[in-house]
Amino acid sequence: MTDLQIEQENIAIASEYKKLLRISYRMLSKEDKKLIRQAFEVAVDAHKEQRRKSGEAYIFHPIAVAKIVASEIGMDATSIAAALLHDVVEDTTYTSEDIEKMFGETVARIVDGLTKISSLESETDVSLQAENFRKMLLTLNDDVRVIIIKIADRLHNMQTMESMRADKQVKIASETLYIYAPLAHRIGLYKIKTELEDLSLKYTEPDVYQDIHDKIKETKEEQDDYIREFSNIIENSLNAEGLNYEIKGRPKSIHSIRLKMEKQNVSFDEVYDKFAVRIIYKSDSANEKFLAWKIYSIVTDHFRPNPVRLRDWISSPKSTGYEALHITVMGPKGRWVEVQIRSQRMNEIAEKGYAAHFKYKQGETNEQELEQWLNKLQDALENTESNAVDFVEEFKLNLYSKEIFVFTPKGDLKSLPKGATPLDFAFSIHTEVGLKTRGARVNSKLVPLSHTLKSGDQVDIITSNSAKPTSNWLDYATTARARSKIKSALKESKKELAEEGKAVLTRKLRAQKIPLNERTINELVVFFKLKTSLDLFYRVGNGSIDNHSLKEFAASRSNALVSFFKNKIKRQPSSQDINKDEITTNYDLLVFGKEEEKMDYKIANCCNPIPGDSVFGFITVSDGIKVHKNNCPNAIQLQSNYAYRIISAKWIDSTQEDFRAIIKLTGIDNLGLVNTITKEISREMHVDMKHISFDSDDGIFSGKITVVVKNKTILKALMDNLKKINGIDKVTRE
Repeated sequence: MTDLQIEQENIAIASEYKKLLRISYRMLSKEDKKLIRQAFEVAVDAHKEQRRKSGEAYIFHPIAVAKIVASEIGMDATSIAAALLHDVVEDTTYTSEDIEKMFGETVARIVDGLTKISSLESETDVSLQAENFRKMLLTLNDDVRVIIIKIADRLHNMQTMESMRADKQVKIASETLYIYAPLAHRIGLYKIKTELEDLSLKYTEPDVYQDIHDKIKETKEEQDDYIREFSNIIENSLNAEGLNYEIKGRPKSIHSIRLKMEKQNVSFDEVYDKFAVRIIYKSDSANEKFLAWKIYSIVTDHFRPNPVRLRDWISSPKSTGYEALHITVMGPKGRWVEVQIRSQRMNEIAEKGYAAHFKYKQGETNEQELEQWLNKLQDALENTESNAVDFVEEFKLNLYSKEIFVFTPKGDLKSLPKGATPLDFAFSIHTEVGLKTRGARVNSKLVPLSHTLKSGDQVDIITSNSAKPTSNWLDYATTARARSKIKSALKESKKELAEEGKAVLTRKLRAQKIPLNERTINELVVFFKLKTSLDLFYRVGNGSIDNHSLKEFAASRSNALVSFFKNKIKRQPSSQDINKDEITTNYDLLVFGKEEEKMDYKIANCCNPIPGDSVFGFITVSDGIKVHKNNCPNAIQLQSNYAYRIISAKWIDSTQEDFRAIIKLTGIDNLGLVNTITKEISREMHVDMKHISFDSDDGIFSGKITVVVKNKTILKALMDNLKKINGIDKVTRE
């Protein structure tokens, strides 16, 4: 570069820095400006030799990110300084220790978190994008500003991707759609979320993006005329009330129009709500809600509202802090129009998310608001038991599900995702309440735990110290928190049953003159085609491995077998030691999705997974579900480019699945017989009864009982015990 070009570039850098200070959403003190100036000077020095792919000086990027953080998100001086420094440790000779010495522990911690995320993003040959997502979210434990600055960083990268290779553009855009747009949505950064989605579509489906973009441009004049016509009708009434307001027309985003076209299978011209009318009014805090409903009343005096499309997020704000009244009315020329009614404060919160709360709230309330949001996000993070794909799917489900609002018995309001059940409610109160749930009353009526809650329900959880989670609970729970806690409890329960099974196994082997030692356990694990000693003890505990099975094992022992074990079993069998038939016997069932459904599938040729491998499903266009290994060479590309077609999958052992059975009984009707039967089933055998019915005719009874059992062995033992009850003549299975 010539001296003149360098001088012009330096002038441009200084100009961008001054803009940064001018456009800051907050009032900056002298100390704030001093901190930002110091960060700017360090960033300029650190990046002085670096240039972006476009050829411009690298320093323009951190300044642009800082401008987004300062104006569009509205963060504090600490965040602006960290944004200026976000690439310094990763890309230059400066260290985290240097940053801490110059700027203090908080800025250093945020920069360190951003550096960790960048290093994770580059490891795409090692881990799935989903795993990166989980690790990235875990940095929230350090400071939420890490994620906010990272979103700003990604937004500027998306705005300046023209110079990159096409394949790189597609990958980054897919990752943005899969990870960063949902995250911006969750934090309440709706404006940024919309821009990220539109920019992602621009690179993943450029023709579609350009077509919709051009059509919006072509119809802009017509839409402006329509909005003016709509506004003219209500302006006189609004003015008569002395309201201070403005009416804006806002076109829907390109991405949202694309989704409507796909979902409704219509063309661009057939999408009727391509824009929304926004009424933004000035108000003090005392009259804010009153004025919103006054404007609602004026609008609906002139236009007929659609009663099912009223959304009151003023009385019950979204968990992101979003507040507004949304109504859909029949506008001029018979067209439905969405009208959003917001105060200036509500509008700022909608534009800038949580940061806007800080402008209106001071002191402890600030921290409490932020803490509540972090706690909600932490619920999703706590589910460390599931694999990364499950984690992302559950997290995204929680992000995009609509909320319902239910009441506790004392009248406190709780927000839950749409589709939540009494179990979800119980675990949202406290883990112990969830684990001890015996039943639930909704609006004073007993309901099953699978009952779907609706907004306005009052929920009362019935608890019992003897209650324990069962595997069926996973069918009833929908929130990540509840499912995580239930899975943990079931694992503990399995360990307890395994302890009992170990004691039973010791006694039964002693009767066969076989000692229970490490060698015997290894022999048993291989004989029953299991993977671990825990599986062995658990099956003995639940009756899957009974006396007959153990006698077969004892008979099979021979000198040759002992010699084989001496040579071959020095260690627990790994997946390489067990041949395909053995694994198939143990993990013989592949299930998909959160509900663990059984579906038709095909094995992918690129990685040929076998039962027992960690896998995921990919929904193909014409060939159904293809199952891939998690470490398949194509996994990363599929995750980034087609995240919406990924479905979680896993192999399970069908012997551990509960199944329903109907038992038929006939005999002589005795006083108290039904009580004796139910006592034998539930108290003595600890079997779960789902339905019971008895009929009596001239002293002869017949009955049906539906039970849930682990396996046929337990069912047989139950039927044998029922036959012994005085008065029962016949016990059969339907």
